[in-house]
Amino acid sequence: MPPSGRRPKYTTVPWIDRLYDALVATVLIVEDDPVLQQVMRRHLSAAGFSVETVDDGDRALRKLRFEKPDLVVLDLMIPGTDGWALLDQVRAEGDETPIIVLSARSAEFDKVHVLERGADDYMTKPASMRELVARVKTNVRRSKIAPTTSAEAVIDVDGLQIDPNRQRALVRQEGDGDDPGRWADAGLTVKEFRLLWTLACSPGRAMSRDELQQRVWGVPYRPRDRSVDVCVRRIREKVDQRSAGTTYIQTHYGIGYRFEPQARTEDETEDAEQE
Repeated sequence: MPPSGRRPKYTTVPWIDRLYDALVATVLIVEDDPVLQQVMRRHLSAAGFSVETVDDGDRALRKLRFEKPDLVVLDLMIPGTDGWALLDQVRAEGDETPIIVLSARSAEFDKVHVLERGADDYMTKPASMRELVARVKTNVRRSKIAPTTSAEAVIDVDGLQIDPNRQRALVRQEGDGDDPGRWADAGLTVKEFRLLWTLACSPGRAMSRDELQQRVWGVPYRPRDRSVDVCVRRIREKVDQRSAGTTYIQTHYGIGYRFEPQARTEDETEDAEQE
């Protein structure tokens, strides 16, 4: 393991990379004190963990949603989305990643309150690094034994494959006669893929622009901000126009957008051909 605790660059042998990912647990440290952050990184790295660090809640949420660490060490008083709100959001999204709260708050009420909101463990500052490492090992071991969900499975629906592991979307193009058509990479950017994936994980559910802005960009929605609308338009240009006759993201008027594959109408087909 390199001294920094970061995952080494991918090798040219794919199975080695997969083996590394399977054996080395990744710990995300969410702490805005740079000195304590580095102390924890050093001890956890020495214990054999791959370590990532962020100093605010918004970036932590993005990493939890799209990089899937094996465990989080979380300070409560952090910039952006604070630790309490982060706990609520993560558990509301069905994410069961183990979370160890490390806080200066030592009152029994604070400990009970945080554990009831979904934290797996609680330590008070100043904390023993040996104890922290031991608790991280215990929680990671428990999570590996527990049954896992298929949250990272490829979504395959109506001529569209969304692969979260490769961060790409494949569209089946229209074929001729007995030819079922070939699969083409939609060429989505990181943000476009995240938005498509976020919607596709909750098919049929209308999501507001505010929710999408929070989950994809990690910032609150601001009036007249067109980031979500522009991103949806680009996804439609890249995905819908490549498909054999299906539209995937539907506008839910008065709310936002929803993922719901539908047959393309004649008007939509003519518009796509003109573009």
